[in-house]
Amino acid sequence: MKLNYFPDTDTLYIELQDAPVAEIKNIDGNTLVEVDAAGNPLAVTIEHANESVDLTELAVKHFSAVK
Repeated sequence: MKLNYFPDTDTLYIELQDAPVAEIKNIDGNTLVEVDAAGNPLAVTIEHANESVDLTELAVKHFSAVK
């Protein structure tokens, strides 16, 4: 998973997995979800991120890489 914040556009991009995108779903005008052909989420884009997300802190509480 990768998190990217672009301050010039106030956009937060969260990549969940790297796979071909089949569709981009517009959730609320500021939130887009990219999905694969099976409907699994691949990425989330949040426009105007400072208005809807607290960007002052990133905390990882539990992480185990299991494949």
